[in-house]
Amino acid sequence: MREWPAVETERSMSKAKAPEGTRIYAIGDIHGRADLLARLAQRIDADLSARPVRDALTVFVGDYVDRGLDSRGVVERLARADFPTRIVTLRGNHEDAMLRFLDDAPSLPQWVSFGGLMTLVSYGLDPGDEMRRGGARGVQAAFLARFPDSHRRFLEETAYSAEYGDYFFCHAGVRPHVPLERQDPGDLMWIRYEFLQYKGDFGKVIVHGHTPHMKPESLENRINLDTHAFKSGVLTAVALEGEERRFINTAH
Repeated sequence: MREWPAVETERSMSKAKAPEGTRIYAIGDIHGRADLLARLAQRIDADLSARPVRDALTVFVGDYVDRGLDSRGVVERLARADFPTRIVTLRGNHEDAMLRFLDDAPSLPQWVSFGGLMTLVSYGLDPGDEMRRGGARGVQAAFLARFPDSHRRFLEETAYSAEYGDYFFCHAGVRPHVPLERQDPGDLMWIRYEFLQYKGDFGKVIVHGHTPHMKPESLENRINLDTHAFKSGVLTAVALEGEERRFINTAH
């Protein structure tokens, strides 16, 4: 992956504005990289010290689990709201698949196909051994025995979207030509091509993740924060303040 500055600043092409007096940080897909989350928290804390603001909020756009080595650590930190600002946590398609497995053992293969084995291992399971002994229901039972109630509450309380000023936050994107207040939760967590290929106005600038890129996409109608953190080692945040967009990452 090419390197880029740890902080980049630009003006919003769309003239979208954050609420007066508020700085909003939004963070892309973490996927089990608790180490990167800790590093980015330090950089946001340093940013707040260097640029004091009356009110600050961080929106996480989902996909906290799977693929990386420490999904448990990510969920534990976010469940405790251990962060330099108050936080809002949205639901990604990986949380959707994980929650489905908690109630529906036969959905295990779908979750595994998304990288769920790494999440199971992070909670102390040997998925292969549990499958041999009890199949998908055995894996589910063993996982539930190790899965803290606070972690389940955290996942169940994640929101599908959030709106602040001229920005709309969700995990995957929105369906074009559907009002933001009428978006389907499935689209908010799972949509891809219909959203990504649309060049028109969504009503607000959409801040999302879900589709990885080497660098964040900063476009007139959307901002994509998924920089493949679990593989690249680069977790990205955008700081929205007034009409300004500043990108902060863990690249250096």
